Amino acid sequence: MVDVVVAGGGPGGMLLGYLLARAGVQVRVLESRQDFDRDFRGDSMHPYTLELLDRLGLAQELLRLDHFKGRSFRFHTTKASFSVAAYDRLDTPFDYVALMPQVRFLDFLAAEAARLPAFSLEMGAKVTDLLTDETGAVAGVRHRRGEIGCELLVGADGRFSTVRRLAGLPARSLGATTDILWFRLPRDPADPPGADLELYYGPESYLGVLGGVRDWQVGYSVAKGDYARLRERGVEPIRDFVSTRVPWLADRVHLLTDFAQTTLLSVDISRVDRWYRPGLLLLGDAAHVISPVGGNGILMAVQDAVAAANRLVPAFRHGTPTTDDLAAIQRDRLPAIEKVQAQQVRVERRSARARARGRGAEPPAFLRRLFAIPALRAKGARDNAYGPYPPRLDPVVLSAH
Repeated sequence: MVDVVVAGGGPGGMLLGYLLARAGVQVRVLESRQDFDRDFRGDSMHPYTLELLDRLGLAQELLRLDHFKGRSFRFHTTKASFSVAAYDRLDTPFDYVALMPQVRFLDFLAAEAARLPAFSLEMGAKVTDLLTDETGAVAGVRHRRGEIGCELLVGADGRFSTVRRLAGLPARSLGATTDILWFRLPRDPADPPGADLELYYGPESYLGVLGGVRDWQVGYSVAKGDYARLRERGVEPIRDFVSTRVPWLADRVHLLTDFAQTTLLSVDISRVDRWYRPGLLLLGDAAHVISPVGGNGILMAVQDAVAAANRLVPAFRHGTPTTDDLAAIQRDRLPAIEKVQAQQVRVERRSARARARGRGAEPPAFLRRLFAIPALRAKGARDNAYGPYPPRLDPVVLSAH
């Protein structure tokens, strides 16, 4: 029996486990896989996340690991190139987005959390059922290796959450119209030094290029339902797009030879109407799926963990969290999630209308004029770096118990 079981060892689940255990709450994190190694997951840590880790005394050690500093987010249309977010204009020691393979970040968090007596991590422990008490409240979980009772179960097990399904808390789709086909190309010392976080637009698709220490992560947009047609055509149209729109990658795009080198990410924007029931709370993608455009998924999950810790630590110090405490966590986070998702839905719908009219995927021309103003580039960076209504970690979480 522990205070909290966290199902899911992603950024949100691991960080929540760390925060609760640091405050003396007994936590066990259950991760379904045997290790954290995933390809083409979110690799971006925004200034908010780095500032939080710095406050926890973890940032300096984390940033000794290999990472790439993205200092600008740029759009490249067929007519012009312009920055929409200049992170180096932010008033913070972390004036960049740190791009680091997520496995490195999770391994780091797991090692730091393992130092805490109240924390434990069990790998290969996929949840298979919920345990309930005589009132119907969740009282623990059954997983592949056994059972464990808890005062609170947190489902942080991603967009295809098993906990969410078992709890009968369905997600409502808000309408994504695009999927992303990911692949990697090697980095070269002669690559443009200013290429950080780039979007290249073409007549029918756009291409995202994210910097890395040894390679570039490349995402090619695909209209939903078009993947089968794209496969029939082979990788040649994708290579042509890269060569035409990103000429500095043209000398190595031939390395993409087969769809087996790619991963299709089915983009979703969805939200659970109620994130909780007695004894259970959903966070991160289990509660609300964020589109990868903008790289906000990890940021939203991290902020969920902060908001949850702010409420749960005092609740455990005075007894056991109530359903009212869980409802308060959703109230704290819902305005930010609604705002981010509403913006993403607007972008998706605008792109779908443009494709239907044969106008291509390019953003409106007036954006170039707007972002010529330095203050707006700084605002774009600030909005992306911190998200709307960013929660501040309550000192009670770090205070002696």
